[in-house]
Amino acid sequence: MTAIDENIKTCLKKYWGFDSLRPLQGETIESVLGGQDSLTVMPTGGGKSLCFQLPALLMEGMAVVLSPTISLMKDQVDALQGMGIPAAFWNSSLTAIDVRNVTMKVRAGEVKLLYITPERLCLDEMTQFLKTIKVASFVIDEAHCISEWGHSFRADYRRLAIIKTLFPKVGVHAFTASATPDVQRDIVRQLGLVAPGLHTGGVDRPNLTYRIRPRTTLLPQLEGILSMHKKEPGIIYCAKRADVDKISAHLNERGWKNLPYHAGLSDEQRTVNQTRFATEEVDIMVATLAFGMGIDRSNIRFIVHAAMPKNMEQYYQETGRAGRDGLPASCYLLFGAADYRTGLFFIDQEGARDILKHKLDRMYGICLQPQCRHLVLSEYFGHTYENASCRACDYCLGELELVEEPLILGQKILSAVARCAKAGMGFGGGHIADVLIGKRTDKVIKFRHDELSVFNLLPDESAVFLRYMIEQLEGQGFLVRETEYGTLSVTERGRLLLKGGCTVTLAKPLTLTASKKVRREKQAPEGMGLLQEDKKLFEILRERRSELAREMNKPAYIIFSDKTLWDMAAKKPVSREEFLRVFGVGVEKQQAYADTFTTVIRDYLEQAETQIE
Repeated sequence: MTAIDENIKTCLKKYWGFDSLRPLQGETIESVLGGQDSLTVMPTGGGKSLCFQLPALLMEGMAVVLSPTISLMKDQVDALQGMGIPAAFWNSSLTAIDVRNVTMKVRAGEVKLLYITPERLCLDEMTQFLKTIKVASFVIDEAHCISEWGHSFRADYRRLAIIKTLFPKVGVHAFTASATPDVQRDIVRQLGLVAPGLHTGGVDRPNLTYRIRPRTTLLPQLEGILSMHKKEPGIIYCAKRADVDKISAHLNERGWKNLPYHAGLSDEQRTVNQTRFATEEVDIMVATLAFGMGIDRSNIRFIVHAAMPKNMEQYYQETGRAGRDGLPASCYLLFGAADYRTGLFFIDQEGARDILKHKLDRMYGICLQPQCRHLVLSEYFGHTYENASCRACDYCLGELELVEEPLILGQKILSAVARCAKAGMGFGGGHIADVLIGKRTDKVIKFRHDELSVFNLLPDESAVFLRYMIEQLEGQGFLVRETEYGTLSVTERGRLLLKGGCTVTLAKPLTLTASKKVRREKQAPEGMGLLQEDKKLFEILRERRSELAREMNKPAYIIFSDKTLWDMAAKKPVSREEFLRVFGVGVEKQQAYADTFTTVIRDYLEQAETQIE
């Protein structure tokens, strides 16, 4: 190894307790150390933060990190300080005395990473202050916020181009977990990055299992999911504040302890609820997307979307909050046609309608096309997915019951749509279903559709079944719906299907609660081969971590991740020296927590011996 490699290795072990880097981290670190501008796209949980935090310790001066939310930067600074890394934040939550203290520490060279918001960087007083000190690098976290092609556009991110103007010799490094090729190009252009190093790893999260189901009876469906994740932390995302309040209240009444989170709550209440979740006092949050980028709890085991997100980026970001520790986690999406119509309504209130509608259509398509979920997400973000089966989604696990002869069924439905529309008037999915099952409604009789050859063509099917088939045909581009009246018509692709010129895959309606195939249990990291006794110890260690988090009023994941606790349960260290060999334990954490956790382990082993005797 070169001298700098040895420095990286030493730093990695001392502060993070890791023995090696993950894929892409090495190249990204070299870009930062070399002062070259860079853009890094790395999946959530892939170790983005380490890529700019570690180089800051090896470079002369201080790294300035642009972070989108106050809560996120506080958690990140707390985590760094917990590892013994000198970091600070400067935002509107600080008092005048706090600001003076941070200023003095920065001037004295006692801060290696300073976290600020994009809004603050654009203030003259901040830029003038930074010109008086040695800035080693600028880091832009959640860089997709700079692009109008993205899903979390923030105007203040657009102003960050001033960095290259005011600090032309300082490297600028953009990081994000979710950026399509269009967004990547926009980030580089908007920031004015000069010959940037592009580090784009795959976006796939193999530890996440995706399941997508039609929303039928929402509350029972949610309870069915929660019953599979007892005593595990998770987030239920809702589209509206009223839904959050309703679902949160219902689940609490049914014994599922949870807290709500949305913009309608006071700042104080949101902070209290988020803190209670972060310190593991409560394990379930019911929230709108307001519960967003500030969520760094690494051991979230499940995410539920009670309604369809507006786009794939939002879906990827929110599901990405599960399993950040690299351990298995589950993501459930419950959707309905109403979600698509709601999305169209809100798009009409915003600008860039064509872009937003295209994104909504793609999101609706993934819900209605039975196929590998990992493949679809990878391809959306411009990556090739080479596995024949992900073994981590409802489609690849064989949990979806597919229609045996989808081509014939699809042709019958499309034929009914085409024949009913011959008189120049379109009809909705409900009417088409009535015609196909042979139901003589007033409307069917009025338009004499009971005289069509397609009338009573599918008498053994239910209206619910046919409506779902129609939705899938629409989502896959064989049908199109006129949004003003909700009437259906056959597309060019649909006409090709009618001629047998292409194929279609259709899944039967299946609720989570009805599926006997969905099985899961708490899993340790691969390769550990933990015994049942080790799993008991893990739970004891987890409870001790939660107690410490509440005592210290800090997020539990800042103390240790679940992956570290699993390794602790497997290795069972009983001395400070052995404790340092646990995954994720650096020197600072050894000094802070070795006595506490080795005592717990010794007590556990002594009790186990007593029981054997």
